[in-house]
Amino acid sequence: EKYNFEMLQRHTVVSSQRLVCPMPLPLTAAGEGTLRDNVDIFRRNGFDFVFDDDAPPSRKVHMTAVPLSKNVTFGVSDVEELIFLLEETPGKMVRPSRVTAMFASRACRKSVMIGKALQKADMQRLVRHMGEIEHPWNCPHGRPTLRFLVSLAACRAVRRRPGADGVAAPFATAADPSS
Repeated sequence: EKYNFEMLQRHTVVSSQRLVCPMPLPLTAAGEGTLRDNVDIFRRNGFDFVFDDDAPPSRKVHMTAVPLSKNVTFGVSDVEELIFLLEETPGKMVRPSRVTAMFASRACRKSVMIGKALQKADMQRLVRHMGEIEHPWNCPHGRPTLRFLVSLAACRAVRRRPGADGVAAPFATAADPSS
């Protein structure tokens, strides 16, 4: 699920719905500058704008398209959220929280569910994908995605012992009666 979520976050260009009449955005001059500098990120999130350089500050930007979703209506508050996020992390691809929630839901529905029988190749693919993602520890909804099958305390107590042929044998613990 986390792999699917991160792939959606990284590669999806959100579809947009054109507005019949461009909507003026009452932004600060700094907000207008942030939007203009990062318009490609806004477009990847499904927004589009026209700029009127002759208009006074805080009246230069008009929204011409919003992200398209079945159940969510996007608007000025989402633009303001993106501006805030971009001011905190300039130039980095960010998503508004409602787009993130939409991706989390999509990733969940197209992922392997508990109890589903998997072939060895499917298991290998899942483990490989877990190694490719940035944050494999939990799903987008916060549930853990990894379950440790060995005690870390036992791993610390492990020692190597020579085998009968003089070659190092598999690990054994101090409590192992065969050592």
